[in-house]
Amino acid sequence: MGEGLVAVRAGSELDIDVRLESVHEGILVTAEVDAVAEGECGRCLIDIALPVEVEFQELFGYHSGEAIEYEVQDDHVDLEPLIRDAVVLALPFQPVCRPDCPGLDLETGLRLADHPELVTPEHSDPRWSALAGFQASEDSGPDDASGADQQREER
Repeated sequence: MGEGLVAVRAGSELDIDVRLESVHEGILVTAEVDAVAEGECGRCLIDIALPVEVEFQELFGYHSGEAIEYEVQDDHVDLEPLIRDAVVLALPFQPVCRPDCPGLDLETGLRLADHPELVTPEHSDPRWSALAGFQASEDSGPDDASGADQQREER
């Protein structure tokens, strides 16, 4: 389930806790699914395993002639599409091995986490270089009026 950098592989074990309730309109399904997604870090490309925990609730309606998304078929409900959709939507688009993963060295391709001596300011993203000389203004907080507010008050 899933594509890209991480996925729950075919044959992986899913832990599913399901509650089925009979209601007037059909069968109300409440489920919790736990799985492990395997793949690689989007920054440093090492293998990772991420826990995936999802919950969903859906009503499977009895056949009534109206168009409904999920319907009870021969006294059965098919949970596979719901589980697949919930798990795939819970997978991260850019998975990382840890939140502060520094990635790979641009020149050598070595993992910067394994070689901290390679981390230098020049390895910052060049797209941010235009902001390198930017000096943020000193803001003393919301209690003090800013210079623009003070100028407006003086007028």
